[in-house]
Amino acid sequence: MNYTLHQLSVFLKVTQTKSITKAAEELNLTQPAVSIQLKNFLDQFDIPLIDVIKKRIYITDFGLEIARMAENILIEVKSIDQKTQQFKGKLSGKLKISAASTGKYVMPYFITHFLRKHNEVELLLDVTNKSMVIESLERNEIDFALVSVLPENMKLKKIELMENKLFLVGNLQSNLGIESNHPKVIENIPLIFRENGSATRSVMEGFLNQHQLKIHKKMELTSNEAVKQAAIAGLGCSIMPIIGIKNELISGQLQIIPVKGLPISSKWYLVWLEEKKLNPVASAYVDFLQTEKNDTMIEYFSWIEKY
Repeated sequence: MNYTLHQLSVFLKVTQTKSITKAAEELNLTQPAVSIQLKNFLDQFDIPLIDVIKKRIYITDFGLEIARMAENILIEVKSIDQKTQQFKGKLSGKLKISAASTGKYVMPYFITHFLRKHNEVELLLDVTNKSMVIESLERNEIDFALVSVLPENMKLKKIELMENKLFLVGNLQSNLGIESNHPKVIENIPLIFRENGSATRSVMEGFLNQHQLKIHKKMELTSNEAVKQAAIAGLGCSIMPIIGIKNELISGQLQIIPVKGLPISSKWYLVWLEEKKLNPVASAYVDFLQTEKNDTMIEYFSWIEKY
């Protein structure tokens, strides 16, 4: 056999898209070029890798095995290129991170100096809810995940970044009607919840269940920003991470409402699969965090200590 890396790349993309047209678009090639490279690759095997039935592409079981091997080969080749650049004093490649939605207030600060130092590294940062972050991690689609609640039943390596404090917050007109900071005061106010699958939602429900609080009215919103704006508008109060409301506290748009048992404190962790072989960029980022994370905390997050 005499197939090329280019042919492996074309074959892998066709198996992923199941379309010559889509593969050509994603590879920035013409359809005839993809078809020729694919045919030259397939002709080297006595066992079919692809079936074409009524103009639709189906990948055979053998083809799926070859596709997995092709993907691993291409990953290793990319690592060779990155390692070569590293020895030349340059680090290049992609760094893929998925962060729980509130993590957008955390992750940029823990990576900005790394990207300035290695300006040829490209960051792909996906901000979504906890459930989607864990799915991406399980499917090995990312290098790292930023989470405040460690997933169960997963073998992970982790770096602790910083504390995550959650308080009950509302606007300055929030009147709880009881001169007490007992958790029961929460029963007198409409609560604003994050959507199911959110780590903040899980923490909030855990607090309510722990104190057996009866909630009479609630609202559900699908992002931390939406919850924040609803609280500012006076639609209710919510238990929120302080990391996302710094400016609103300073400006007086929101206030922390003292309640016994709050703040709830957890940690922000950067995690990755224990068995994952980190590429040179990801490995360099781990080294960077282990030496620089404390400086990042002092530079950007020392304000949290007064709350």
